[in-house]
Amino acid sequence: MPAVIELSGITKRFPGVLANDGISLAVEAGEIHALVGENGAGKSTLMKILYGLYQPDEGLVKVRGQRIVLGSPRQAIDSGIGMVHQHFMLIPRFTVIENVILGSEPARAGRLSLAQAREEIRELCDQYGFALDPDAELSTLSVGEQQRVEIIKVLYRGAEVLILDEPTAVLTPQETDDLFENLDRLRGEGKTILFISHILEEVLAVADRITVLRNGRVVGTVDAGKTTKPQIAEMMVGRPVLMDLEVPLHEPGEVRLQIDEAVVLSARGGLPAVRGVSFSVRSGEIFGIAGIEGNGQSELVEALVGLRPLASGKLTVLGTDATRAGVRPIRLMGVAHIPEDRHLRGLVLPMDVWENLILGHHTRAVFGRGALLDAPAIERYARERVELFDVRTPSLRTPTLALSGGNQQKVIVAREFGFEPSVLVAAQPTRGLDIGATEFVRRQILEARSAGLAVVLVSAMLDEILSLSDRVAVMHAGRIVAEFQRGAATPREIGLYMTGARQGEESGA
Repeated sequence: MPAVIELSGITKRFPGVLANDGISLAVEAGEIHALVGENGAGKSTLMKILYGLYQPDEGLVKVRGQRIVLGSPRQAIDSGIGMVHQHFMLIPRFTVIENVILGSEPARAGRLSLAQAREEIRELCDQYGFALDPDAELSTLSVGEQQRVEIIKVLYRGAEVLILDEPTAVLTPQETDDLFENLDRLRGEGKTILFISHILEEVLAVADRITVLRNGRVVGTVDAGKTTKPQIAEMMVGRPVLMDLEVPLHEPGEVRLQIDEAVVLSARGGLPAVRGVSFSVRSGEIFGIAGIEGNGQSELVEALVGLRPLASGKLTVLGTDATRAGVRPIRLMGVAHIPEDRHLRGLVLPMDVWENLILGHHTRAVFGRGALLDAPAIERYARERVELFDVRTPSLRTPTLALSGGNQQKVIVAREFGFEPSVLVAAQPTRGLDIGATEFVRRQILEARSAGLAVVLVSAMLDEILSLSDRVAVMHAGRIVAEFQRGAATPREIGLYMTGARQGEESGA
């Protein structure tokens, strides 16, 4: 019996980039087949070819043994292939039904039949164990529920093969567990799933087979049950990868950042998102903040760097009252910021790499005076940062949007560490990064600690918080509900505070 999907000799070129270089891959019916590799290895490009978004320069595609040309997503859907993108293609003001049927509206006697669609969607939800209200407005759903809408949308169109591009990148641990249960049920119903990810623990837990890409080529395909995380990591990167970085013990110095009884309002409705939060961070210390996303961490980070005002409370940076200061004054005080959304807050994507490397620092005298920029000085600085932080870019004049996610993140880190900051506020610094880029960014954070910076680390990845932090605080419902010294609590204990099962206790503070 032929494989449900066969890719043979797929090559795809973009200006200055060979994204896919003669890739051949076979996917069997009824399996979860994971595709892993560093950012820029060619995973998403290959899947976009399979979904008809790109056409290959060379090679062929077979579906159930038949050679086909996928000239558009519509042709892919007609061939039984659906794709759930990392960034959802949904309309917030529409209901679940309206989002699912958009472009494939059912009709009876020439009129739209929402009743028919509602019945079909409920049947799909029951069949695959998806808890969704077809009449709920999308904006009221959690991120995990919105992802289920995306999956139901492709199932509604008759997909037998589902491509999931980084499906857990925006999910909480609980939502990830729910997703894996849904995928297991889909596999049990005979669906075939192509699962793109960089999180190796998840890949090993959910996949039947794993194909590794590196530099646009297939390194190999292995059975998930017969391999290990270090082996997959070495295939991805081409060298052994340290899975756990050493955090040397040392005594922190003076307090560099302090926030007292902070109240921060949310953007929606003006209700408090942060409720009376207090903590201080010292030189040479990493203060980790754990919590399920949506519990005030984003608003707290924005308050620390001046993007959102304090409704009440006090912020002190290096002994100076910064409560009413804005972004620029706080930046000039020496506060560096790695934002959680690199596209929204960290970069201007159409700008060149060199422009993003000086963004926010472009008025410094070293780069010129007034409206006149010193081009040679900027080029020297940008080239030095690119080399030091291993930013893989065709040139300094390449638009930043053309870089992989990992290299975009390196641009941000290179810029933020460029002017000897005293404080680093890092929010979700490794989100969406492959294992090699994750290792790199985590090393930079540890080096910042060693250099004496006070580091606030906010991450949805509990292993990252626990492995890097000297102290760990847990946020729930806008409050810090617990604080622990390094090694004083297990992931399970911290998880209980994250979910609100325990509240109001502190240990090892």
